[in-house]
Amino acid sequence: MPATSGSDPIPSWLLDEVASAGRENLDPAHVARYDDKEDAGAEEEITACEALGIGPLSTVVEFGSGTGQFTTAVASRCARVVAVDVSAVMQDRLRTKLNDEGVTNVDQVQAGFLTYRHTGEPADFVYSRFALHHLPDFWKAFALHRIHGILRQGGIFRLWDVVFSFEPGDSAERIERWCSAGAPSAEDDWSRAELEEHVRDEHSTFSWILEPMAVRCGFTVESADYSDDQFLAKYVLRRT
Repeated sequence: MPATSGSDPIPSWLLDEVASAGRENLDPAHVARYDDKEDAGAEEEITACEALGIGPLSTVVEFGSGTGQFTTAVASRCARVVAVDVSAVMQDRLRTKLNDEGVTNVDQVQAGFLTYRHTGEPADFVYSRFALHHLPDFWKAFALHRIHGILRQGGIFRLWDVVFSFEPGDSAERIERWCSAGAPSAEDDWSRAELEEHVRDEHSTFSWILEPMAVRCGFTVESADYSDDQFLAKYVLRRT
């Protein structure tokens, strides 16, 4: 299971994806407790992906694979998984899981949306959960264009992220309400300080920016599901 971003030189104008990965994702203490804080709902997601066509012959690429909740679960349902993450700490945690569980059809690649170089057959599915928001909007478009190139014709990009579907004029009140719901401590749940850090230092965007961007990059938005608080979105994007 190699850990490499490929042999092509990385241009000096490209965004530093490690620096943009989020402080917590490079922190061993955060990574160690991540699975207790965040449930990726992997089995439910795999069921949804199977309904979209994922199967034993499929190639799946996950961007922002993290501790591998989705990667380890989907590996037994498809032919090949590529787990892409810029964080060496996250990759180490995933490597331990794969070794412990005897999983052999996962390739680990230490890279990101902007630096991953796909090899082999085009991907049938690309999956990403809570990772695209680490990129500013210009680089999101760059990433979406590259994902389009990784997928086979008709392939699916399943995307979850923090996406704002409320109106700009409601932002201050909505953001304050969201942050106020944070836990007192970061030990077992997302704290107010972590939510504030997300809003301040990361790059979540509005649905009315992200969705036309995906269309411009060659995707059809087959479904867009927004959470009741209008902070989360789940997309099925098909390469057209």
